[in-house]
Amino acid sequence: MMNRKLRLLGMAALLAVSAAFSGCSDDDDDLVNPPMGEGAELRVVHASPDAGNVDIYAEGVAAPLLSNVPYTATSAYLELAPGEYNLQLRPAGAAASSTPVFETGPVTVPEGAKITAIAAGLAGSSNSADKLRVLLMAESFAAPGAGNAIVRVVHASADAPTVAVDVGNDGTPEIASLARFADTGAAGVALPAGAPLAIGIWAGSPLARVTAFTTPALPSGGEIFVIATGLVGELPRDADGFGLLAVGPTGTIGLIRQNPTVFVLHASPDAPAVNLNVAGTSTNLVANLAFGALSAPLQVAPGAVSLDVLVSAGGALVATYTTPTLVAGERYLAIASGYAANVARAFTVIPLQDEFAPAAGARVRVMHASPDAPAVDVGTVAGSTFTPVGAFSGLAFGNASAGAGLELGAGALTIGVAATGTTTPVATFDLSLSAGQRAFAVAGGSLAAGGQTFRLLIVDVTGFPWQTVSVLPN
Repeated sequence: MMNRKLRLLGMAALLAVSAAFSGCSDDDDDLVNPPMGEGAELRVVHASPDAGNVDIYAEGVAAPLLSNVPYTATSAYLELAPGEYNLQLRPAGAAASSTPVFETGPVTVPEGAKITAIAAGLAGSSNSADKLRVLLMAESFAAPGAGNAIVRVVHASADAPTVAVDVGNDGTPEIASLARFADTGAAGVALPAGAPLAIGIWAGSPLARVTAFTTPALPSGGEIFVIATGLVGELPRDADGFGLLAVGPTGTIGLIRQNPTVFVLHASPDAPAVNLNVAGTSTNLVANLAFGALSAPLQVAPGAVSLDVLVSAGGALVATYTTPTLVAGERYLAIASGYAANVARAFTVIPLQDEFAPAAGARVRVMHASPDAPAVDVGTVAGSTFTPVGAFSGLAFGNASAGAGLELGAGALTIGVAATGTTTPVATFDLSLSAGQRAFAVAGGSLAAGGQTFRLLIVDVTGFPWQTVSVLPN
């Protein structure tokens, strides 16, 4: 009975947002803006990542109360008269006579409460663990205290497990366990205002950090919902990727995407194993990275980062490098190349962003990171015939093909690397590509004798964390 009442009450919030966005007909004048003391304040947050834009109807009314409501939208509060209603959700633009994707049934609206109702879960699921629902949040924030904001954290991600929340991202979760579709309580949690705040998300047994966020500066005295939404299984940059939706008293503040992630690939033919530290400090980020190896994912706050590259054995400084601006929600490959002991092609770090487009086949992006190789054409090899691929031609050291990658068929493939404008490859490689695969093909090592020999370093970004494999020439 309690669950039924909660469900009915929550769906009343959908009526509230409908009226707030679109207004009401004369027949609805008794439902909104009732006399003082007779209404409840209701609003709704659209946090269902697969529902798409929706139209909201009241049963029996031909025109939608609200049209084309997008994911992450928050309505204004509306004072709604007590009563009983049946609300229906349809895809935006669908006929009023079509079957609703969601229907509340009779909704009882009580007096006196101030409620934020969060539409969460998956519209396309019938599984009780993740299907579409409304989370009712009766607002009763505690006083935040001087210099703080008060924050209520809601776990509304349909595919995320139970998580822990580390305020400050300092390695000690303050919220030890937050189950899917649960929240931290009506009083909220006091957090420091006035400066960006790091948030770590932990999961698993034993607990381990899985991702992190950097919030904008919280307003002093602000009463804020922070709603974990989106899907862990999607890319952080995707519209439906896992993120934190911040909602204040006047509506959606913004969707906070995960901190950028960097993978470092060691492709310098003469450099020994290296460490990466925060520049000018002993704070180690990557340790003992050998040629051909890919680091574990390194998640940092958005913005530029300065790094010291040090020889692992002895700590000699090889180079200091400042990244370009790293953007929240994005993933990057930082390729260490050039020569540690040759100023003619000095050691450098080459950044690439994961911009692969989806494809049925494999998508490949070629990167030239062999410091003594001339500009090259990369193409297919069939028997003794080398056919350059236009998208992979004319690549000089430090250059890469287009960010979306070139779609290639799945299966076995022999490719060749030739000096630009020539037809005889200096090396050929046998590859096996799979449907849906996305990979950087990094030409690394040295053509000359000494140091690490010329090869392809294949960085597969299809899963997470990324993986790499060295492919030697035939």
